[in-house]
Amino acid sequence: MTDRPAVVTRFAPSPTGSLHIGGARTALFNQLYARHTGGKFLLRIEDTDRERSTEANVQIILDGLGWLGVTPDAEPVFQHARADRHREAVAAMLAKGQAYRDFTPPGDLEAERERARAEGRVVRSDWRDRDPGEAPQSAPYTVRLKAPQTGETVVQDLIKGRVVFQNKELDDLVLLRSDGAPTYNLAVVVDDHDMGVTHVIRGDDHLNNAARQTLIYRALGWDVPAFAHLPLIHGPDGAKLSKRHGAQAVGEFADLGYLPEALRNYLARLGWGHGDDEIFTDDQAEAWFDVADVVKAPARLDWAKLNHINQHYIRGADDQRLAALALEVHKSRGVHIAADHLATLPLVVALVKEGAQTIPQLADLTLFALKSRPLELDAKTKTHLTEETLGRMQRLRNRIATSTWTVAALEPEIRAFAESEGVGLGKIGPALRGILSGGAPAPDLASTLTALGRDEALGRIDDALSQVR
Repeated sequence: MTDRPAVVTRFAPSPTGSLHIGGARTALFNQLYARHTGGKFLLRIEDTDRERSTEANVQIILDGLGWLGVTPDAEPVFQHARADRHREAVAAMLAKGQAYRDFTPPGDLEAERERARAEGRVVRSDWRDRDPGEAPQSAPYTVRLKAPQTGETVVQDLIKGRVVFQNKELDDLVLLRSDGAPTYNLAVVVDDHDMGVTHVIRGDDHLNNAARQTLIYRALGWDVPAFAHLPLIHGPDGAKLSKRHGAQAVGEFADLGYLPEALRNYLARLGWGHGDDEIFTDDQAEAWFDVADVVKAPARLDWAKLNHINQHYIRGADDQRLAALALEVHKSRGVHIAADHLATLPLVVALVKEGAQTIPQLADLTLFALKSRPLELDAKTKTHLTEETLGRMQRLRNRIATSTWTVAALEPEIRAFAESEGVGLGKIGPALRGILSGGAPAPDLASTLTALGRDEALGRIDDALSQVR
């Protein structure tokens, strides 16, 4: 029995913009498969576009992956720094007759492209079979792969199955530009080989590249890695994901108030699943995930499912952590919070987080407890404060003042008071909630009172009664 090489996967983004949600899922699937197989997950920054590949964009990608919790097992490789190695590989292909120098002037090449399009064929250079010595001295040239012109190239894709490309439809792709710069497909092959990548898991917009890269691998005499091309993520309407569908970048999902563990869970379910399991831990995902189980059809972004999953993780999250996140939202909105209210924020979060699907919603639900006295009564609350209701509020205030100040104690106390008054909670709840919250969203009465604390809650009732009277 021969030992199989350890699985090595990689995520290879171009730092020309933000980390797209599709790229984030690709990175996650690469990490999950590496963890599942006991292998390694690597990161390569494909920064050969020097004008658009800025340090700021690199940092956006690193920050996005870090926030999401997708972390490589080694320091990132920067493709631009490996240009000499890429040229070295081309020299080896030239020496073996697997590549050739193309001295075709740009104008003639464009004319050939037009002829090829008209004739329904790929571009072929006559320098493929000519002696380079025929070229003018010091004439500029590109280096092209001498691709096979007959037969077929087969990609055994782990998701899509057997994909066949006719070699007559694959051109002699450029490996080195006239300025000596390596091209994308060449650099990818050399880097993946040198990094020991065994499984290339990426979006299916790269499927055609798989055929061209396979030819480069063979020209260099290297083993071809396993390919797995992931279907793209579409919007809820089935169309390709675009700005009109809402957030696309990982940073936008963070700003919208999604927790990273929730987004990891949701992204794992986009195109892959484990039976009917909707919510699962990172350890479970790593134990269950196999790239061969990814479905062939595009996945659809479903905001309702994402919100449901995020709500689950908010409910289970640490209250101090949630309080800090909610506080950031309040600060971004310019909400002033008194120092004494800050200390109660984790307690408030614990009492209201069940109702929040996102962190901004959580912040909305805590706002009632952060207001400073005296609160201004809103118009709706004032309509409930009749003479009869005011008397009832005073009696309720006096009754609960000596109660144990917990949800478990206050809940039956309020019900018992309503029974003693011969009325339903509907005659008490709206007025009391308005007094306590100043018209802001608030949880049930017992939770609202508990969140505010005895002194603050009684003080708000006293303020309201004095204002109206």
